Amino acid sequence: MQTPDPIHVIGGGLAGTEAAWQIAQAGVPVVLHEMRPHKTSPAHHSEHVAELVCSNSFGAMASDRASGLLHEELRQLGSVVIGKADQHQVPAGGALAVDRGLFSQDLTETLERHPLIELRRDEVTRIPDDGIVVLTTGPLTSDALSVDLERFTGQGYMSFFDAASPIVVGDSIDQSVAFMASRYDRGEAAYLNCPMNREQYLHFWTELCNAEQAELKDFERETAKFFEACLPIEEMARRGEDTMRYGPLKPVGLFDARLGDFKDPENKSKKPYAVVQLRQEDKSGQLWNMVGFQTNLRWGEQARVFRLIPGLENAEFVRMGVMHRNTFLNSPELLHNTLQFKARPTLLAAGQLVGTEGYTAAVAGGWLAGTNAARLALGQEQLNLPVTMMLGALVDFITSAEPKHFQPMPPNFGILPPLPVKVRNKRERYGQYRDRAFNDLHTWASQHGLSLVQNSLMATA
Repeated sequence: MQTPDPIHVIGGGLAGTEAAWQIAQAGVPVVLHEMRPHKTSPAHHSEHVAELVCSNSFGAMASDRASGLLHEELRQLGSVVIGKADQHQVPAGGALAVDRGLFSQDLTETLERHPLIELRRDEVTRIPDDGIVVLTTGPLTSDALSVDLERFTGQGYMSFFDAASPIVVGDSIDQSVAFMASRYDRGEAAYLNCPMNREQYLHFWTELCNAEQAELKDFERETAKFFEACLPIEEMARRGEDTMRYGPLKPVGLFDARLGDFKDPENKSKKPYAVVQLRQEDKSGQLWNMVGFQTNLRWGEQARVFRLIPGLENAEFVRMGVMHRNTFLNSPELLHNTLQFKARPTLLAAGQLVGTEGYTAAVAGGWLAGTNAARLALGQEQLNLPVTMMLGALVDFITSAEPKHFQPMPPNFGILPPLPVKVRNKRERYGQYRDRAFNDLHTWASQHGLSLVQNSLMATA
């Protein structure tokens, strides 16, 4: 059989990295286009593919959680990105968090070593007219390609705003104040917790509400809409005095063991009024991410206000929080559930560009778009995933939602079909969703002649 022409994948983020790998693993040559380092974006800091620009966490690991279920589906499907995440994992309680530097460097080198992958450092300003193409340019698609994509689709982008949390040097955190613990002592104590009493919290809340934000550009101001799952901390604070205490600063289940046994009635009064958590960012524990502190404050204001948090009075920030506009397509109008464009089946798309939200969802879309692009090149049937799988439900949602009100969607159990028999207990219900997903994944894979990876840590070749 003659070797197919190379497939072009445009964009070297998580979706593009996964797509390129799946294409090459199917025996089809692929050119992965990445404009960095020749042209940078507002959010990236390195030239590596699959750079994590916000948190270093892929979400909860447990398979009875939405993100964890998607992790495991991707492991069994042979995802290179999730396989590398497993290899470069750092402690994060029940979350899959990685040393982001080692993670993206390893993926870059892995792709560069593959004989069927060409990593081409160039900016693509126009969708290629011929051949099979996969668009994975993400929320920061370059201006020139954005214009061409609008020309092709006949419609403008939709948009919301996303923000990244600051990262703090571990040695600058006062650990006589901060304490190590995971909520309810579940798993390894992997979070540094900065406790606040009521007076400290109210002072912090007041200063946060009054802090000066970075100025948005005119085109951003006109279309600004925050994604509810990634609200800037100052926006959350302005919604009410206690909003943060019921969100990322909730003190429930957190107690400093140095103060004694929390079960002792005399220690109940020592419960903090609010808690700021920091998650380990790298394997050596030198860097810590401020959990839930996405922000658009001016950098000087961030340093001033965040140093009001007990334990962070002398915090040294290696990255301040940033905010940028995320752009995405109205996928229900434009895409089939194979991630092919309705107007051009040889053009596919994946990642945040199509309206999935979160790292793992981007990887999942990359897996499907890359797999279907390769099957298209080989003359094979396109794959549709069971909607009882988290991956299948996510793709089904973004391609069948009401176009008028379409907004990005993260993995969640609410998009899965109901169980045949209603289960009231949430934990048991999520477990049944998981069991059904795995069962249907294995049946589906067998029907399509796909081999699943049984050892999740062997997901990479």
